Amino acid sequence: MFGRSRSEPCGSCGNRILVPPLSSTFYCHSCQTTTRLQSSHDRIRRFRGWLRGMFSNAVFGSGSQMQSSSIDYRQWEIGDRVGSAMNWPASFPANRAKKRAVLVGVSYSLKSYQLKGTVNDVKCMRYFLCEKFQFTDDSILVLTEEERDPRRIPTKENIRAAIRWLVWGNRHGDSLVFHFSGHGSQKLDLSGDEVDGYAETLCPVDYEEQGVILDDELNATLVRPLCTGVKLHAIIDSCHSGTVLDLPYLCRMSRGGFFQWEDHTPKSGTFKGTSGGLAICISGCDDNQSAQDTQALSGSAITGAMVYSLIYAVETDPGTTYGRMLSNMRSVIRGADSFIGFNGPLASFVKRVLSYGIKQDPQLSASEIFDIYRKPFLL
Repeated sequence: MFGRSRSEPCGSCGNRILVPPLSSTFYCHSCQTTTRLQSSHDRIRRFRGWLRGMFSNAVFGSGSQMQSSSIDYRQWEIGDRVGSAMNWPASFPANRAKKRAVLVGVSYSLKSYQLKGTVNDVKCMRYFLCEKFQFTDDSILVLTEEERDPRRIPTKENIRAAIRWLVWGNRHGDSLVFHFSGHGSQKLDLSGDEVDGYAETLCPVDYEEQGVILDDELNATLVRPLCTGVKLHAIIDSCHSGTVLDLPYLCRMSRGGFFQWEDHTPKSGTFKGTSGGLAICISGCDDNQSAQDTQALSGSAITGAMVYSLIYAVETDPGTTYGRMLSNMRSVIRGADSFIGFNGPLASFVKRVLSYGIKQDPQLSASEIFDIYRKPFLL
C-alpha cells in the first residue's frame, strides 16, 4: 500500500542508505548529516521544464552553414601542439575560450548500420553545455553529417583535426569537453596494453575506407597533452566504450554496492596519463556491452540512452557528485522502481528499456584517483 524501502545516496558523502517508504528526509550515520529527499514528481517536473526549454530554443534546427576553407588540415602531425591558431580551417571556432568543446555525431547515412539519434545527441549536448555550464556557442566545434562545410563532416581526418584544435595551447584553468556519439568497436590488441586483449575504437563516417580511431591514439592526442590545471571530460556514447581513452583508472561496483577504483595501468609500463591535467571519461557502456538509442525526449526525437541518462542525472540532482551521477545514470537506464508508474518522457523511456532489454552500464574512468562521492560534477 505504501510502497517499499529504497536505497538513496547521502547528499554529503554519497553513501547509499535504505530509506523507508514516505520518508521526506533521512540521516547518514557515516557523516552525520541529514538529506532531504526530492520526490519523483519533483524530479520529473524539473526535467520536463528543462526539456521544454531545449525544444523552445530550437535545438533540433538545421546545421551550420559555414563556408568551406581551402586549408589542407592533413599537413598537421598527430599531437602537434606548436602550430599557430591561424592554421585551423576557417570554419573552426576562433574563440579560444577557457571552456571549449568538440561535439561529434556520426549517423552513417544511407548505410545498413545507420544511427538515428547521434545528431540529436550533439544538439542536446550543445544546449546542455551552454545552459548548464556557461559554455559559449562560439567556442563549440560541431562535426555531423548535417554540416555543409566539408571540414565539419565527421571523417577520420576531420575528427583528428578537431581533437588537435581542442587541446592546442591548453593552459591552467581550461575546461575541455570531447563528446562522441556513433559506432564503437573492438580490435585485437597487439601492443599488450589491454587487460582483456582488445583495443577499443571509435568509428568515423569513413571508417570502412580510412579505418577506425584506436584508443591508443585517443590517449595520445586527447589525454597526454593536458597541462597542469586543465580538465578534460570525454563523453562517449558508443558500443564497447568503457576504456576507450585508455585511462589508467576505472571505477567498478564492489560486492558491497560501492564504486571503487581499479588500476588499469598497462603491464608494459606504457604511460597513459596526462602532462599534469585531469582527464575523466564518462562512457555509455562497458567494453563488452552495446549502447542503445531511445525516443525518451519526445515521440520523434531519438537520442542515445547514455546522453539522456546523463542529462537527466545532472538536471534532477543539482550539485551532484560523480558517484551519485553514475548511480543515477545506471538507475535510469535499468528502469529503477522509483520511476515506474509515471507518465511522460521518462515513463516512455523506462517502458522501452524494459521492453527491449537494454543492458548497458555507464562507466567512469580517469587519469587519477579521486573521491567520486565527494567531488562535485562540474564541466
